[in-house]
Amino acid sequence: MAVRVIQWATGGVGRAAIEGILLHPELELVGCYVHSEAKHGVDVGEIIGTGPVGVLATTDVEEILALDADCVVYTPLVGDAGEVTALLRSGKNVVTPVGWIYPGERQRALLEEACQAGGVSMHGTGVNPGGVPDLHPLMFSSLTSGVTYVRGEEFSDIRTYNAPDVVRHVMCFGGTPDEARSGPMLELLSAGFVRSVRMCLDVLGFSPDAEIRSTLDLAVATQPIDSPIGVIEEGRVAGQRFAWEAVVRDQVVVRAAVTWLMGEEHLEPAWDFGPEGERFEVEVRGDPDTFVTIKGWQPDTVAEGLVRNPGIVVTAMHCVNSVPYVVAAPPGVRTYVDLPLVAGRAHPDLA
Repeated sequence: MAVRVIQWATGGVGRAAIEGILLHPELELVGCYVHSEAKHGVDVGEIIGTGPVGVLATTDVEEILALDADCVVYTPLVGDAGEVTALLRSGKNVVTPVGWIYPGERQRALLEEACQAGGVSMHGTGVNPGGVPDLHPLMFSSLTSGVTYVRGEEFSDIRTYNAPDVVRHVMCFGGTPDEARSGPMLELLSAGFVRSVRMCLDVLGFSPDAEIRSTLDLAVATQPIDSPIGVIEEGRVAGQRFAWEAVVRDQVVVRAAVTWLMGEEHLEPAWDFGPEGERFEVEVRGDPDTFVTIKGWQPDTVAEGLVRNPGIVVTAMHCVNSVPYVVAAPPGVRTYVDLPLVAGRAHPDLA
């Protein structure tokens, strides 16, 4: 029997998730929730730009809650704990990239109660956070003794992120430095990245007294920069570096960070990606050290990224591929630490 899946929201991650669900041999798309009235009643295939798939999108939450389904891939822009707990209580497992990667005690208690009520599981995943700063350092730490430091870090050209309102008004690119420092982005990101850092601390056995510190550094344009969100004027924010570091006895033991640039020209400080270009890095120090560079999760050009960004697709696939494992797991909150190895599936043409 195929696992019956509902897709919640059809932004970039949601559309990619639908493609992955349709391609996955163990999954069946049976429903789709959308926020836009214009999409209500529209075949999901039309929403993602393919032929009809026989599933109509709906804006009716009650219809989704009543639908016979095993799992919901929940990918709104910002997560809502009330929506998630309602889905869990309705007897649907939930997989999401928008939070709950490694819930704190209070969050976990609320989710656990809903999971037990519905007899289902909930899994927070993603790529960054959810993967690069937590799962991947832990995975590579298995090859090392006496771990003293782990790191997961992203270096991306933010011009390829096709969400102009988010980039300008939430991330504050193009704003003043004061607007960026007082904006919501550090707090929004910290909700995920601090939990990634905490997962590494706990699983690796670093001191429970570790202090987690967050920083935001900015680069501004030295002359007008053309970008997909409009011109970034001189003196306005064109580069941001967020970092979260855990410190034990004045020694940094875990680091998660992102560097986002509006290109590599006309910046002060003169940040660039270096000869390695855009990438993700994972580092583990111990005996021996491990250093991993991940390529392929960023598009080759800005234009390609605005059409289909590999980083968005990777995020969606990490959700989709985990669905069978989450559905098979005992009821409760299931983090990376609780699940077996999650793997993709062969292309149908090669199966």
